[in-house]
Amino acid sequence: MPLRRASALSVPVLAILLALLGVAPVQAQVLGPVQRSLPNLPLPASPLPGALPGVNPQGADDLLRRPLALSLKVQVGTLLRREPRRVTVDPKGAPILRGEYLAMRLPDAQLDALQALGFTADRQASADATLGLDFAVLHDTRGRGTQEAMRVLQQAAPDATFTYQHLYLPAGDAGVAPAASSPAPMPAVPARGVGMIDGGVDPADPALAHARIEKHGCSKTAASRHGTAVAARLVAGDTDTLYAADLWCGDEVGGATSGLVDALAWMDREHVAVVNISLVGPDNPVLAGAVQAMIARGHVLVSAAGNDGPAAPPLFPAAYPDVIGVGAVDARGRVLPESASGKQVAFCAPGVAGSGRDILRGTSFAAPIVARKAIPLLDTPRPGAATQALQRLIGEARPLGASGRDTRCGYGLLSP
Repeated sequence: MPLRRASALSVPVLAILLALLGVAPVQAQVLGPVQRSLPNLPLPASPLPGALPGVNPQGADDLLRRPLALSLKVQVGTLLRREPRRVTVDPKGAPILRGEYLAMRLPDAQLDALQALGFTADRQASADATLGLDFAVLHDTRGRGTQEAMRVLQQAAPDATFTYQHLYLPAGDAGVAPAASSPAPMPAVPARGVGMIDGGVDPADPALAHARIEKHGCSKTAASRHGTAVAARLVAGDTDTLYAADLWCGDEVGGATSGLVDALAWMDREHVAVVNISLVGPDNPVLAGAVQAMIARGHVLVSAAGNDGPAAPPLFPAAYPDVIGVGAVDARGRVLPESASGKQVAFCAPGVAGSGRDILRGTSFAAPIVARKAIPLLDTPRPGAATQALQRLIGEARPLGASGRDTRCGYGLLSP
């Protein structure tokens, strides 16, 4: 029995000893999986504001005290426990809506065959007309298993491309009430429109007091902490018009691929030049087509890179070509251990603010800082805008690597 207790304590004890010896990267790799597997365990109190996350007066790294931003894997596990009737996973473990599938280029004759097999179809007319996509959302009325239903679809309509109704989840934690989410004031930019695709936005947040908010996606919206916190960093007290697409509408389950594509189509119709997406998920051919169409039409898309750590596979939409992917650093300019790494990361920006329970942490809150810097670069979509904006932002970034572009922060740090 004593041996078992010693073994159970060995991981955190080893992490603390390594931190005291200054081996922070190893410490983060050891401690991260422990915190992610036990996200609800109580942790010691947070340090005073201004040291997020830094070295406290006793010299122990604050990363030992503070939970990391939730990874996509942890969020998926939580969602599966809470909504098992509505949410499941595809064969690769990515979250999907149960019983829903997406079909691209589905001929009418084969659609009739699918309907005879118990599938109903909703053609996505707005995305078809705006972005040139030809896709439909299919609903399985017979309750077949995920892989069985996909097999039936592919056999009955071999000329179409089928995929799952994937879910895209927040890339950061906002443990704050909406009215407390505002970051420190940022330099003013000329008033113009900026877009975000996220959860609902609370217009009462102080950072949004002077903004005009155009909403999309819900007949009756409900503010979310994550969406409001992202909006606060994106607008930061200015008089911008914020085009806010809500993918949750107050529901526990949201962020579906078709909703994300519809939101992109709305941004295109409204001629919103810069769009922030602080959501992460898997590669999906329908979303890939929508992103490609947006880039071709001259929009700048900025996306959080995710909080699954430097060894995790790339997450989307940040990893699509010409999307500006953003990692996160702490208040001292150190890359967060959970921040994604790879060629999909173009820049890093501050992704931690606040203290105690009033905390923002994750690449979700770094992305809108970069998007905000892109706002003055163009007032309307135009061909080549994504490449031009990237080059201008490279000129403003402070490199963090020894030379050139590195895998953790790309071309460098962009600060407010």
